Amino acid sequence: MTELVQQARDHLWMHFTRQSAYADTPVPIIVRGEGVRIYDADGRSYLDGLAGLFTVQAGHGRRELAEAAARQMEQLPYFPIWSYAHPPAIELAARLASYAPGDLNKVFFTTGGGEAIETAWKLAKQYFKITGKPLKHKVISRAVAYHGTPQGALSITGIPDAKKYFEPLVPGAHKVPNTNFYRALEHGDDLDAFGRWAADQIELAIEMEGPDTVAAVFLEPVQNAGGCFPPPPGYFRRVREICDRHDVLLVSDETICAFGRVGTMFACEKFGYVPDIITCAKGITSGYAPLGAAIISDRLAEPFQHGTESFSHGYTFGGHPVSTAVALANLDVFEREQLNQRVLGNEKAFRTTLERLTDLPIVGDVRGDGYFYGLELVKDKATKETFDEEESERLLRGFLSKALFENGLYCRADDRGDPVIQLAPPLIAGQAEFDEIEQILRAVLTEAEALL
Repeated sequence: MTELVQQARDHLWMHFTRQSAYADTPVPIIVRGEGVRIYDADGRSYLDGLAGLFTVQAGHGRRELAEAAARQMEQLPYFPIWSYAHPPAIELAARLASYAPGDLNKVFFTTGGGEAIETAWKLAKQYFKITGKPLKHKVISRAVAYHGTPQGALSITGIPDAKKYFEPLVPGAHKVPNTNFYRALEHGDDLDAFGRWAADQIELAIEMEGPDTVAAVFLEPVQNAGGCFPPPPGYFRRVREICDRHDVLLVSDETICAFGRVGTMFACEKFGYVPDIITCAKGITSGYAPLGAAIISDRLAEPFQHGTESFSHGYTFGGHPVSTAVALANLDVFEREQLNQRVLGNEKAFRTTLERLTDLPIVGDVRGDGYFYGLELVKDKATKETFDEEESERLLRGFLSKALFENGLYCRADDRGDPVIQLAPPLIAGQAEFDEIEQILRAVLTEAEALL
């Protein structure tokens, strides 16, 4: 056992990880990335089928992003944006505003997506308080949705197991059904009708809680947890109408979906709606430096532009000079290499390649959008019967996660809902990578079937 492995066991508390999993097994140590591939300490290569964590849009090993960070560190390594500004934060804010739809022109920087969600909820509360509607503080989000780990963001999160050890959380967060059409209990034979039904559940929740108490609705364009639930046709248009009718803010949580993951700079553009706030992170720097943001409409910012009013909120490293400089260089890569257009041009091929796997009895559904897909695994395809808790434990953690990695594919096996495998490769991936993903999945899932 190497000294590094032992140090990892003794001192490194890995996130969302069962520490006991590595009691008798070496901790995987990733030491290098290049393009769509990552390499471990033993020199083994793996296809990065998850872009790190839905993040490394431009691929690993981009020298121009490292050089942008180095230049900024030499010039101004750090300064806060608390009552001061610096050029990269100003330039990035203007650039994000130019990409955002409607009047979303104000950018509040954070260091990640959870902080951006926290920012959006706090802003919504204060906005309504200072505009004469002090009771509006509650939020609506969807079942199984993940929105982050800070106390407020965790309250908005709709995954019971993610919250149970930290309750009581921030009060006022309420849940509605998500857009999992594969397991629709209503209108399971009509996608359009299902979309209308799912959107109408948001209005019912607002009316149940009282429109004068509800501040915002938080939705991902394509919901991550549960396995990539895309919006049905017309869903967001109807949600926008509902929010407008009840004076409720619509927050588009694009921590994963922004910056090309579905083929547009912001996913709301692809799905045809203009939110009041966009929260984003991850792909804004392709993961080369930590950064998040809440992009806010002029309407919401307007009351804060006068007199003594101030949004009493911020982060030491929000809008960090190095992170914002890296983000600008990353967006240059997007434009120079037309990464959004690449995703739009290849998304059909990615879906078609993954859909080959539906000939396997264990693959019940393939769903998603752009370069963001989930494969739901089932016990019985005809009845859509899922695995019980013990079977899911044995399948996902006992076999699939390790087997996929050992066969050269880094991706995610998840059961924060029904068992799924999630795939989100770097945006520079193409047909060769799609085929490799499909071949590895086919081999491992075929072996998994034999073990059940």
